[in-house]
Amino acid sequence: MPHTGTDRAAERPRGGGADIEVRALTKVFGKGPAAITAADRIDLTVPAGQIVALTGRSGSGKSTLLHLLGAIERADSGSVRVGDTDVTAVRPRGLAAYRRTVGFVFQRFHLLPALTVIDNVLAPVLPRRAGFDRHARARELLAAVGLADREKAHPAQLSGGQQQRVALARALIAAPRLLLADEPTGALDSATGTAVMDLIVRLGREQGTTVLIATHEHQVAEACDRVIGLRDGRPVTDSG
Repeated sequence: MPHTGTDRAAERPRGGGADIEVRALTKVFGKGPAAITAADRIDLTVPAGQIVALTGRSGSGKSTLLHLLGAIERADSGSVRVGDTDVTAVRPRGLAAYRRTVGFVFQRFHLLPALTVIDNVLAPVLPRRAGFDRHARARELLAAVGLADREKAHPAQLSGGQQQRVALARALIAAPRLLLADEPTGALDSATGTAVMDLIVRLGREQGTTVLIATHEHQVAEACDRVIGLRDGRPVTDSG
């Protein structure tokens, strides 16, 4: 049966980015003399669609800030607003629903070894209804990351760079308004890391996604619209 215009429109989820507003955001790990302030009253505004690099030494608070934005960690005080959602006010039972609106890419690929490439990409959207053709979307993304011919392969049959490309396709399957990437090139050689970073930036721009990338890599930061340097849980430089 031929597709109607409505069918074709439903094959792709809506894209677009979310603006971010962070106010006095604080997160402390531990207690007493051993306590570490990983986020120290951070104030930050990111307009929708901007691609931002977070830089700084290990322990500067980059990963913690991403985890607070993605509701992987809960703030001790302050507020985070992503689009129309006050993330810090979301009740625990609503956090899973919020996290499904965010794409995550980590240094380690976290692919499911028993699943094929295409099933790994589909995994985030299989347990729930989708207003688009999930398999068509997965194949579109695999083509975009250069893996159209590997959809039936398993992760063990792929290189590290290819696995990170699969992880990126998986993160984008539902066209999240916010993409958080935590050292996405850290486990890759420089040439492969540059290629993966180029993909993150290109696909983020194509979909209008707001992207925050924690990185040690100077070349990664240079590819972004804005670079925010963190030290001891606070922004100390901001190119934007």
